[in-house]
Amino acid sequence: MSTNVAQLQERLDYHFTDDRLLVLALSHRSFSTANNERLEFLGDSILGAVVTDYLYQHFPNVREGDLSRMRSAIVCGKSLAVVAKKFDIGQQLLLGSGEMKSGGHRRDSILGDTIEALIGAVYLDKDFLAAKKCILFWFQDLLVTTLSVTPAKDPKTALQEWLQRRGKSLPVYTLIHTGGEAHQRLFTVGCSINSIPQVFSATASSRRQAEQLAAQQLLEQLEQKS
Repeated sequence: MSTNVAQLQERLDYHFTDDRLLVLALSHRSFSTANNERLEFLGDSILGAVVTDYLYQHFPNVREGDLSRMRSAIVCGKSLAVVAKKFDIGQQLLLGSGEMKSGGHRRDSILGDTIEALIGAVYLDKDFLAAKKCILFWFQDLLVTTLSVTPAKDPKTALQEWLQRRGKSLPVYTLIHTGGEAHQRLFTVGCSINSIPQVFSATASSRRQAEQLAAQQLLEQLEQKS
């Protein structure tokens, strides 16, 4: 193991028992058929679970939709790349000649994927608790920032403000169906706007909650297209 990679382990605050896992985590698909894609797949799930648990424990009064948005701000390519750059992962990447020439060691997507691969490698090298400890250390700046920021607005308010900022007409909510027993009603509500033909629907135990869920779907669709 080179001195540089040994220093990387110091920065990560994790020393691999099996050095081959670390090498594999740093190996891009352009470098070898033995690459980090499977470790990335594993690490992505572990990262999602750890961040979800963290937010659930630290924000007991925040609704599911807002927790999802907070998690998305942490578990995203941009944030993963920030973490990778903090630990200077790029200089240790094993890349094919084409990726090396095109600056692959600076590309956010490759850096972010490598962080997920490293999480998967730590999990296989030791266990879930070790991977969790690494995630909480590596992502501590992002997690602290999340704690200091007021949770996002409820979906209906957020959707209305998103549309108003762009001069678009407000959404229309329509009660599509009411079902269930008298003591356990279920409401299905549709949410739509003029610029999108699709009606986004959701079902919940209250009409208000169903409206929030439908608004969340529409807002996510708009944000993906913007």
